[in-house]
Amino acid sequence: MKIIVAPDSYKGCLHSYEVAEYMTQGILEAYPQAEVQQMAIADGGEGSVQAIIRGSGGSFHRVQVRGPLGDPVLAEFGILKDGKTAVIEAAAASGLTLIPPEQRNPLLASTYGTGEVIREALQLGCRKLIIGIGGSATNDGGAGMAQALGVRFLNKAGEEIGYGGGELERIDRIDVSGLDSRLADCECVIASDVSNPLCGDNGASAVYGPQKGATPEMVARLDKGLLQLSQIISKELGCDIAEVPGAGAAGGLGGGLIAFLSARMERGIDIVLQAADFENKVQQADLVLTGEGSTDRQTAFGKAAAGLAKIAKQYDVPVICLSGGISTDALAVQALYEQGIDVIVGAAQRPMPLEEAIEKAPELIRHAAASLIRTIMLGKRMNDGKAEH
Repeated sequence: MKIIVAPDSYKGCLHSYEVAEYMTQGILEAYPQAEVQQMAIADGGEGSVQAIIRGSGGSFHRVQVRGPLGDPVLAEFGILKDGKTAVIEAAAASGLTLIPPEQRNPLLASTYGTGEVIREALQLGCRKLIIGIGGSATNDGGAGMAQALGVRFLNKAGEEIGYGGGELERIDRIDVSGLDSRLADCECVIASDVSNPLCGDNGASAVYGPQKGATPEMVARLDKGLLQLSQIISKELGCDIAEVPGAGAAGGLGGGLIAFLSARMERGIDIVLQAADFENKVQQADLVLTGEGSTDRQTAFGKAAAGLAKIAKQYDVPVICLSGGISTDALAVQALYEQGIDVIVGAAQRPMPLEEAIEKAPELIRHAAASLIRTIMLGKRMNDGKAEH
């Protein structure tokens, strides 16, 4: 039996490659003869660099950059085997997890560090940038990223503004004459599953600002700043990002990448699966075992498990989703069945507190994977027995 093990991360618990290893251990415990191929996957957010580089080969690099509040951080990114394609996560330099909860303030947080990672990739010779933009602490419309790459945002007095979402409302003019000239020869792809526009009730500030520490008063100010930024960009660069689906991703970083790097949006899971050559590999498989921290309504809208299930379904390869938690929403679960997931099961075999489930995740995943394979092998023996009679 040839099995592809391709889980997403169990966020806040295990990386995707760790989940894949524990699933594999369970499979081989139940059926040592299985041929298991591990793949870590992601949807453009946290874990995308690991998933793509581990799935397609390449190297990992680290660079010290300015964190979201200006403190130095070590940001990891990857370069594919071609030596020309960089895989970058905005969260590595500008992520929410880099700031203690009590210090989170999107008026101050900047994407400057993400721009520094891009600059380092250019310095290493990369001319294609795949940028995953989930999990940011920022709401600056990508202005910080652009500042790190040479763009100057000026106020009415001709002075450069500072960093963070709170500075955007002061922008009067944008000077792109200093933008890194190497970007002119670059292809930039945004890996994201977010379709929010830049501003308004469904925009970056209103939907994601509170998660980043914004009060209702901050949300109003941040939204005003993003609107100001988009209007100046439209006026001076001829690029209208205000209503572009996905421009509001990562506090408007999506819009900033579109405006300053001529980036295009693609679904994160599609990029990861293409880099890992999943479609070719699944055609040789008998089963796909995937999973994620929580399988719910969001899974059906471009998340990793649903993305790979759609491809597997084209080749009639069954997919089992083994997750930390499962929604009780019958409609959400039915939507996943229609997209190609055949079975959805939880790792925990009994009710338990979340803290206990996280602590025992490795053994829970191993045991659940082994039980699944034993059930499959039992069904196979029963069918073989009927065939003999």
